[in-house]
Amino acid sequence: MLKYTLIIAEKPNASQKIAFALSEGRPKVHETKDGVKYYEFKRNKKTHIVVPAVGHLYTLKDTTKGWNYPVFDHEWRPTFEVNKKAFFAKKYFDAIKGLVGGANEFIIATDFDQEGFVIGANILNFLCNKKDAKRMKFSTLTKPDLVEAYENIIKHIDRLPVEAGMARHQLDFLYGLNTTRALTLAIKKGGKKLNFYLLSAGRVQAPMLHFLNQKEKSIKAFKPTPYWEVAGEVKLSPKLTVPINHEDGKMKDQKKAVKIIDKVKKAKKGEVIAVATKQYKQNPPVPFDLTTLQTEGYRFFGWSPRQTVNTAQFLYEKGYISYPRTSSQKLPPQIGYDLILAKLKTVKTYSKLVQKLEDIATIAGTTLVPNEGKKTDAAHPAIYPTAELPDLKRLNGYQKKLYDIIVRRFLAVFGTHAMRESMKITFDVNGEKFNTTGRRTIEKGWTLQYGRFAKSDEIVFPLVSKGDHFSVDKLQKFDKETSPPPRYSQGSILKELEKYNIGTKSTRGQILQTLYDRGYAQGKSIEVTNLGMKVAAALEKYVPDMVSETLTRKFEKDMQGIEKGKIKRSKVVKDAEKVIRKISAEFRKNEVKIGRELEKAILETKEEQSNLGSCPNCVGGDLKILFSPLTKKRFVGCSNYNKCIKCGFSRTACKCKCPNCGNPKGKCKCDWKDKMWTPTCGTGYPLPLQGSITNIGVQCEKCRTTIIQCWRKGKRPFRMCLDPKCETKKDWAKPGDKKKVKEEKKVEPKKLVKKKVVKKKSVKKKVVKKKATKKKPVKKTTKKKK
Repeated sequence: MLKYTLIIAEKPNASQKIAFALSEGRPKVHETKDGVKYYEFKRNKKTHIVVPAVGHLYTLKDTTKGWNYPVFDHEWRPTFEVNKKAFFAKKYFDAIKGLVGGANEFIIATDFDQEGFVIGANILNFLCNKKDAKRMKFSTLTKPDLVEAYENIIKHIDRLPVEAGMARHQLDFLYGLNTTRALTLAIKKGGKKLNFYLLSAGRVQAPMLHFLNQKEKSIKAFKPTPYWEVAGEVKLSPKLTVPINHEDGKMKDQKKAVKIIDKVKKAKKGEVIAVATKQYKQNPPVPFDLTTLQTEGYRFFGWSPRQTVNTAQFLYEKGYISYPRTSSQKLPPQIGYDLILAKLKTVKTYSKLVQKLEDIATIAGTTLVPNEGKKTDAAHPAIYPTAELPDLKRLNGYQKKLYDIIVRRFLAVFGTHAMRESMKITFDVNGEKFNTTGRRTIEKGWTLQYGRFAKSDEIVFPLVSKGDHFSVDKLQKFDKETSPPPRYSQGSILKELEKYNIGTKSTRGQILQTLYDRGYAQGKSIEVTNLGMKVAAALEKYVPDMVSETLTRKFEKDMQGIEKGKIKRSKVVKDAEKVIRKISAEFRKNEVKIGRELEKAILETKEEQSNLGSCPNCVGGDLKILFSPLTKKRFVGCSNYNKCIKCGFSRTACKCKCPNCGNPKGKCKCDWKDKMWTPTCGTGYPLPLQGSITNIGVQCEKCRTTIIQCWRKGKRPFRMCLDPKCETKKDWAKPGDKKKVKEEKKVEPKKLVKKKVVKKKSVKKKVVKKKATKKKPVKKTTKKKK
């Protein structure tokens, strides 16, 4: 029987890259009956087979019976058995299982991080029935890097990262399992209207929600204080008018501001009494780590952290960039600066930028050295573009944007410092001093390579000297108020969480997305919802340990200790179990109170989300999102539908006589169809079948109904008013009508041609008839016309 070395990759793309990189010829492509491709090749006269996983093939499962808490018994089980949505993983599971028997050697080639170690170790342990294997370490999926990883293969799996990864999975699972059950059961026991409502709060999720809620509370509690400013404009040249501000800036004394404006409001000229210039350097940026990449992704493209990391993962799997889940800001020479720069020079967009770097290095007589940051990562360098160039035409818009900023950042870190100059001009206006400041770039330096991503304010002043006079205008007193502290953006929050050591580089973006998915947060500038605030408040009040940032940081340090061999996984898990028992006991004490508060928050949130404004067709009615048990669809209906137009009572209390049995409609047991219900308002509108709906608080100018925004997974959100017959939708076509519209457009011109030809010449009439009777292909008819 043929024996071979089995290489286990993390994803299908990775397995293909590894096979084509290591094969001495063209690898053979095999396919299982379920459609999983695996690759066979020879290297050093040995047969190898590369087979892919699809991320985690094993996950943790609770082994206790019933739905109670706290519970701690758990085991690793195949992902597709635990989660129905992960059933696609079964075919990859079966593919590896079928190849294990013929293997006499195993190589783990998953990503070189904690998650990759756990994925590989579980497959090796449960599917291959092995405790050890060889390990490939690589940061890119390029041929040179993969060949080097194979030739310098690690002989044994390092157990410490495996233990640290396992501990993280166990802690997250036990926290999530028990806190979710505690919250859900609290609602069941303490609530009056909700029998079951699933709420979640995890080990990092709860402290992150608490962290955001603290900011939200400071914004809500903020009380603005008034202040006054005196400002105007000065015309420095025919084409340049700039703002000027009084030197005292924000004035708390209104009388002082009034006195100043009374003094200068009639002034026409201002005299330059001082000109101060200052030059300063701007150093090149440091290379991208994951957090910085996600921050810039939000800043320039408005992307969520998850969107950025998913796009980066695609580019990595194609071999175009290095591994993105890194905390390093270092670019070691081993990555091959010269080769990458030489390859990038062949791309038209980057050719001149690379040439400029080479020219600077040649003139200075030095080699190019990157400007590195302080952060390090033992497993991977910073994010950089590889020497394997993509076909930019085949990348979609998102992939192009992210690849461009990664390339430009890589080039910028090799650039020279930029030199800028600021100029502050002070004017005397009727004895009062006003200032204005301009900035200009003297030497572009690294900003040339970074291009549009090197944002800077450029206000270039003309040559100004002391004693010059310029026209001033629009001098006014402005009444203002101090602003509340700004909310975190989806970019800035990551830096704050990193600063306080909440979560990891890989998990922060995922957990933030979970807060959005659970309805705890909303908006691009992160606003904690009413539900999120109530959940956070209940946890802060009754189970403070659950939202403790100190406790989260403690466990993060413990897991770092496991990876360094300073502490055992079993001890960390036992410590976590003690904390979970304490949290559970606090929950038990206050279960009813917590349940009441959470139920109230949930019902308020539901009411708020379902309300789409006032009804345009009646008085006092509100449009609400409702669900029809008959059609199994959601729709918009007026709240006055439940009020009888004759007696004014609701359905259950209607005093009108039932035409079927003669008893009051509210009490009789006849079917509502037979009762002939007469509602106060029967307004109703259909809604899109899928996607979440948000009321943007604007009314349609034509039909006066609320405009909503519909968010669909994987698609762009769109806005629409509620009335399907509104004038704004006259150009909308149903999916089935698109073909009809196209056909009509094709037929119409032919009819018009016939009419014109018939009127002008009778000879052409026959020709048209022949063309109409003969059924020829479109291509042939177009040739004749030509």
